[in-house]
Amino acid sequence: MSAVQPLSAPRHEEHETLDERICAYLVARGRLKENDLARARRLLEENGEGNLVPLLTRLGLVSEREMGDALSEVMGLPLVTAKEFPDAPPQNVSMSIRFLKQHHIVPIAETDDKVTWVVADPAEEYPIEAVQLATGKSAEVKVGFRSEIDDLIERYYGQGRSAMGSIVESLSEDAQRSEDDIEHLRDLASEAPVIRLVNLIIQRAVEQRASDVHIEPFESRLKVRYRIDGVLLEAESPPAASTAAVISRIKIMAKLNIAERRLPQDGRIPLRVQGKELDLRVSTVPTSFGESVVMRILDRESVVFDFHKLGFTDEFLPKFLKVLELPHGIMLVTGPTGSGKTTTLYTALSKLNTPDVKIITVEDPVEYQIEGINQIQAKPQIGLDFSHALRSIVRQDPDIIMIGEMRDLETAKIAIQSALTGHLVLSTLHTNNAAGAVTRMLDMGVEDYLLTSTVNGVLAQRLVRRLDIEHAQKYEALPEVVEEFGLRRYQPQGKVELYRPMPSSLSSTGYHGRTTIMEFLVMSEPLRRLVMQHADMTKLEEQARSEGMRTMYEDGLVKSLQGQTTIEEVLRVTSES
Repeated sequence: MSAVQPLSAPRHEEHETLDERICAYLVARGRLKENDLARARRLLEENGEGNLVPLLTRLGLVSEREMGDALSEVMGLPLVTAKEFPDAPPQNVSMSIRFLKQHHIVPIAETDDKVTWVVADPAEEYPIEAVQLATGKSAEVKVGFRSEIDDLIERYYGQGRSAMGSIVESLSEDAQRSEDDIEHLRDLASEAPVIRLVNLIIQRAVEQRASDVHIEPFESRLKVRYRIDGVLLEAESPPAASTAAVISRIKIMAKLNIAERRLPQDGRIPLRVQGKELDLRVSTVPTSFGESVVMRILDRESVVFDFHKLGFTDEFLPKFLKVLELPHGIMLVTGPTGSGKTTTLYTALSKLNTPDVKIITVEDPVEYQIEGINQIQAKPQIGLDFSHALRSIVRQDPDIIMIGEMRDLETAKIAIQSALTGHLVLSTLHTNNAAGAVTRMLDMGVEDYLLTSTVNGVLAQRLVRRLDIEHAQKYEALPEVVEEFGLRRYQPQGKVELYRPMPSSLSSTGYHGRTTIMEFLVMSEPLRRLVMQHADMTKLEEQARSEGMRTMYEDGLVKSLQGQTTIEEVLRVTSES
């Protein structure tokens, strides 16, 4: 046996310092709250044993991914993810599976004098010393995520099951029983395996930064998909036999009627996952093979109402703020569902929210609470729709009114009346571009003279995936590409360079988060004359462009040249104007 090499892992007396450094790193990057850290310390003192770092992940205060990044950075160890794991374990390394599972450690490579281990908690010295003694070789330590390590141990040495597979196997055979037995379904949805399965689906959605979770039943399977950065990606799915139990569990959490499967239902689940206060908006609709469930994940703590982070450029923002700060009139934000309209409106309201201004909103639903703003939840089922709420709002002496959406002529007329009587009104419309909002309101039946005297500006926007710029690859654009997209308009001199995404530990797609591409139509006198003539959308857009408006497509091309996104992303969400 060769001599055991000493490991540079921290000794016990260094633990306190290392724990503090890791906690300081997490707090400094906004991944751990000071009051959550204080709560974890109190629990540690009460128990009298253990270490602070693993306790943070056990309590759900920090996600596996965030903790892995922190351990890697603070300890100077490489971080490895599932896609980098070899297909088979080292042949000459033999360890107890129980030991590996207990300490969340797994070997992935071997040389004559060294074994490479992936560890969830490299600050823990005992398992590293134990594997060095057992193998007689020094240990090279890399950081991994606990769930991925556990899955790999099962794949290497167990039955090849993933965490979800293990849970599904433990589901009661009663899951096969008739779905018509409501009491049985209620009992089944309250059993530990089903609870763990639903929790795992939600946990993985949060870890992968998903905005929506789609759970869709089909004849032979239950499909789970996550919408990440605006694109749906399929995830590991439980079998069709668990469909009724999983969907019933979600409906119970959302306080919905599990006996009603013929009609759509809506609910919400307030939840704390991995240290984040989440609000899950649950929607169910009946389909051929059961109920399809979509959960919209709203992370109230992560949303930042900052124009620059949304994608507003230094050139664009002053024009927008100039119109936003007019004392009265209507400002519209347009785009399809999921294009970030509400976040833009909230950011605008945050900018306008001062002690001397009264702001009232009518929304369906109220997505984020903002201190100092009176927010009303529309409830159409009891007659409190946008138009009814607006009539009452005007008597509340507001300065600024925000309407979630102009859905009909009645709502639009009350909004226009409010703008004419000295209020600033913000609202959204579902149109493809800025000029389309004007023609849409005319089509609704709004009189042209009212439209020209109230609408100040229209912002149209789309969300595109943002490049992880540290890993993006820069390349010189082909002459054909430069000509096709007219890129010389934006870079007259020098090489025209674009970027392509490269997968990294942060993102398997090479994209991380989203940014906005936008166009802003400011209502000018020439545009007002065209509206009075009922000019079509094309003429309105041509006039706006002659006055300096840059279209969403053009804004996207500029941002692709800057490395914020790719041309492929711009083409995915826009068409050339």
